[in-house]
Amino acid sequence: MLNKVFESFDAAVADIPDGATIMIGNFAGPGGTPFYLIQALRRQGARNLTIVANTAGGIGLTLDYDDHRILFQNKQVKKVIASFPFSTSASKPTEAEKQILSGEVELEIVPQGTLSERIRAGGAGIPAFYTPTGAGTIMEQGKERRIFDGRPCLLEHALKADYAFVRAYKADRAGNLVYRGTQRQFNPIMATAAKTTIAEVDETVETGHLDPEAIVTPGIFVNRIVQITQDPGFRRHLENSFWAKRE
Repeated sequence: MLNKVFESFDAAVADIPDGATIMIGNFAGPGGTPFYLIQALRRQGARNLTIVANTAGGIGLTLDYDDHRILFQNKQVKKVIASFPFSTSASKPTEAEKQILSGEVELEIVPQGTLSERIRAGGAGIPAFYTPTGAGTIMEQGKERRIFDGRPCLLEHALKADYAFVRAYKADRAGNLVYRGTQRQFNPIMATAAKTTIAEVDETVETGHLDPEAIVTPGIFVNRIVQITQDPGFRRHLENSFWAKRE
């Protein structure tokens, strides 16, 4: 059986070309963010990237850590598709916010539920769908509008990517993934919507050692796995007393 485990994060991202579209799992904190893959991509240096993520990085909600804001700091991004691209503080704009407002980076803002469904549709092979979200607002501009059951709905197109960076708790060598806590946000759907999915994990086990009922992402969707070996510098979910009690 093919062994999908890579020895390093740098090796796992080495072939990402300029102009690639990359989905990055994240929500509002480090728990479900593949920050080691992000750091490796910054070192690798691919340019003119399109980033698909819930935020554009560095929005200031939780711990200060190296999320995908560092890709904007390194001038690697040409476009971002996100739901929450700006800082929570008007006095502390993010690097992405500065570049968007200056015209250096293109922004496509998408309501969070619509973003999730567009990614899910991409993974499911559904080219487009209608949703009432955004009808009658500025989000309607340039979109097809139809009435279903008396409600105006907008046509939204699926989102797919060249690569997906996802964060999981555990993987086996075949690529089956188990998640914990906030890792269960955009990671599972992004894993299905990319040509190449790279998983950053806390633990790896031999194939057949995972409980089949616990597997969320089947290995057929995962191409590369890298296990974390270094200390991230802050408390992780594995060190939280709630999870420790469940071990």
